[in-house]
Amino acid sequence: MDRLEGIKIFVRVVESGSFSAVARELGTGQPAISKQVAALEEHLGAQLLMRTSRSLSLTEAGRDFYESAVRLIGDLEAAESRIGSGQTSPSGVVRVTAAHAFSRLYAVPRLPAFRERYPKVVVEMLVSERTSNLVEEGIDLAIRNGTLSDSSLIARKIGESAIVAVASADYLERRGKPKRPSDLDGHDGVIFVSQDGPRPWTFASRAGLITYQAAASFRTNDGEQLRAAVLAGLGITQAPHWLFAADMGAGTVRRILRDHEPGKIAISAVRPASRRQPSKVAVFVDFLAELLADEDA
Repeated sequence: MDRLEGIKIFVRVVESGSFSAVARELGTGQPAISKQVAALEEHLGAQLLMRTSRSLSLTEAGRDFYESAVRLIGDLEAAESRIGSGQTSPSGVVRVTAAHAFSRLYAVPRLPAFRERYPKVVVEMLVSERTSNLVEEGIDLAIRNGTLSDSSLIARKIGESAIVAVASADYLERRGKPKRPSDLDGHDGVIFVSQDGPRPWTFASRAGLITYQAAASFRTNDGEQLRAAVLAGLGITQAPHWLFAADMGAGTVRRILRDHEPGKIAISAVRPASRRQPSKVAVFVDFLAELLADEDA
C-alpha cells in the first residue's frame, strides 16, 4: 500500500463524508477506495471510521489521526511548493458547483488559461441553480452570488457585479426606452424564478431601494434561458452584469435605467468550514478572482 496515498484518500473520505464521492473524484470504483482505507486501518491497527448503510463517522482514534493527517498533508504541500520554488504544480480534481450560465458563459471559456498555468489540475464543473450541500455531495467549492447566511461555510469574496436592467436593441426600438422604474408599466418582463417564486426587480430611488414586479412575458429558473429570451426580444430583465457583458459590448443588448441601479452584489467562493483548502482549490479560487477583477461593470 502507498501509505501517503492511503492517508490522502482517508482525509478526502472524511471531508466528503462518502466513499463514492471520492471514487468519482479520482475516477475509480468505490471498492478501491474502501480497500485503501481498510489497508490503512490494518496498518495502524485501529478502526478509523464507523460505517453504516447511510453514514460515516470518525472513531476517537480516527478523529485523532485525521487531525494529524490534515497537518501532515498541508505541511507536505507547503514544503513541495517552497522547495520547488513554485515549480511543483498543484494536482488533482477540483469539484466546483456554480449556476449554469456563469459556468458556460463566463468560467468555462476562460479555463484554457487556467489549464496552461496548472496542467495537473482537472476542473469538474457541476452546474445547478439550487444551493448544493457541499459536504454531502463531496464538492470542494461553490460560486455564489449575494448575501451568504450559512455559518458552516468559509467564504471568500472574489468579485462583485452590478445588477443591471437590460433589453435587446430591437425590443427598445419597438417599445421605447424606459427612463425611470415607473415607465416599466406596460412593458414585458423576462423574469427569473427561484424556489420562492418570481423574483422581483430592485431599483434605487430617492426614498431608498424599491421593488418592482414586472408583468411577465416569459419566466425561467435558468440564466441562459433568461439571456436567450432577452436576445429574442421577449422583454426587459434585471440580471448580473456578467450575464450580458458580451451582448452589451456587441450592441445587441442595451443597459437601461442606470441611474436607478441598486448597486453591486458580491460574488463569493465558499467551502465547508470543516475542510482544509488544498492548493489545487486555492489556485482555482485565485484564478476566478483574477477573472472577476477584470469585470467592467
